[in-house]
Amino acid sequence: MVKVDIVRAIQLGTDLQFGEAEKLVNDMLEMIKEKLEKGEDVLITGLGKFELRDKKSRPGRDPKSKRDYEISARRVVTFHPSKVWRDELNSKN
Repeated sequence: MVKVDIVRAIQLGTDLQFGEAEKLVNDMLEMIKEKLEKGEDVLITGLGKFELRDKKSRPGRDPKSKRDYEISARRVVTFHPSKVWRDELNSKN
């Protein structure tokens, strides 16, 4: 599924035009990005929690050349599904 699929699903599920649904999705994603950039977690009940984490630099190795190098420090976004959703997914197996 890509973003346009989400927009179309919202459009079909509501009485919004495609452009309005697209603006809604874009605004929601922009708001999530802004909150994460400010260091705030984003919790969507029933879905999960998005967090911004700082990773320290660490040693790495190129498997092809076997050369050691340092993987630089960086910020990453992590997602943890909610317990409710995890339980739903696991009960379907």
